[in-house]
Amino acid sequence: MWHVVYIIAFAVLAIMAIANLVRNLILLGGNARNPQSPRTYGSQQNASGDRPMPHPELLDQDGQVIREPLLVMRSISVKDARDQLDALYNGTGSPLDEPEDSGSESER
Repeated sequence: MWHVVYIIAFAVLAIMAIANLVRNLILLGGNARNPQSPRTYGSQQNASGDRPMPHPELLDQDGQVIREPLLVMRSISVKDARDQLDALYNGTGSPLDEPEDSGSESER
């Protein structure tokens, strides 16, 4: 008896998943054919009414759109990365965290 219930439940879930897939494909196709329709954050419009509102994380404190990179990564050599990992593993701390003039203080 439970086998029949499991088969019916699986069939219902499979039909719902396929229907959702077809609905999303239709919506995606419609958006690809009509890119002029503005999509706004939270489905709210600006006071002007015709410009889409950007995501709040892309705005600065004054409400202006940020035009600079949000993530800047510094590249390091493989040797430096290995030194930092070895320092972390050995528990000595990172060599970049030490002040540069610490060698002159040890000579005193």
